[in-house]
Amino acid sequence: MHHNARISGRLGRSGAALTAGTLLLTGCSSIAGSKSPEEELHDRLPDSVKAAGVLRIGSDLNYAPVEFKGQDGQPTGLDPELAEALGRQLKVKIKIMDTGFDKLIPDLQAKQYDVAMSALTDNRQRRDGTNDEGKQVNPGVDFVDYFMAGTSILVAKGNPKAIKSLDDLCGQTVAVQRGTTQADIAQRQTGACDKGRKPLVVKLTETDAEALAMVAAGKAAADMNDYPVAAYTVQQGVGGAQFEMPGQQLQASPYGIAVTKENTELRDTLAKAMNRVIRSGEYDKILEKWNLKDGAAQNAVVNGG
Repeated sequence: MHHNARISGRLGRSGAALTAGTLLLTGCSSIAGSKSPEEELHDRLPDSVKAAGVLRIGSDLNYAPVEFKGQDGQPTGLDPELAEALGRQLKVKIKIMDTGFDKLIPDLQAKQYDVAMSALTDNRQRRDGTNDEGKQVNPGVDFVDYFMAGTSILVAKGNPKAIKSLDDLCGQTVAVQRGTTQADIAQRQTGACDKGRKPLVVKLTETDAEALAMVAAGKAAADMNDYPVAAYTVQQGVGGAQFEMPGQQLQASPYGIAVTKENTELRDTLAKAMNRVIRSGEYDKILEKWNLKDGAAQNAVVNGG
């Protein structure tokens, strides 16, 4: 009976359907003598979210497969699907608001939405609200961590140079997009390779597609990319070429749902809801769909980055 009430609440937009759902739920609860886990989580939400019946989420829908617009123009990918699963646990609708990545945290702090969920790495700088010089520039945010994402090495299908690790890149050419974390990793590795007298040549490209094209043409032994994007590249191929990911992720850090510092009630309720999504098996199904099982978290963690 609980299940039917939840469906009518989500799908039936008319007042009648909602009322029927509520009556069903009330009748059910009084017989059972206790609330469902979903009702208990819903009760813990901040009053503003409960009153609206909607959790508003800021997200930059431009990062397949984590979040992007599908062919129908609607949000899809890992984050939107996990958000919908959270909405079912919390008994609220989900509204995703497309926002430029650099505006996600400022707009969250300006209360344009309730949380930001957009492949946001949980790190000290974002938690403390500091800039690159360590000066505080905003109040910072808290995170509910739900996924591990590091850097992955990408090679041509079949791995012709037998590359498994960064040290295997010594004596080779690597192509990486300029200005990325991966370019920093490649530059640091040149020092290690020089010590072993097997120099690493780093070719910086303007786009990741250019780097991948060099790998496909045999002009570079490998590219490096964010793990979720690398996994998607392996799944989809690029420009007709096929790739694979050898070895483990490097320097993995958690993606977190960002919540304002004062909103501890929402933060802790989201962590409980995410743990229910993980334990239900729905989490694994969503990760499997997007070929991202290697990034699975065992449980939700607050500020674990």
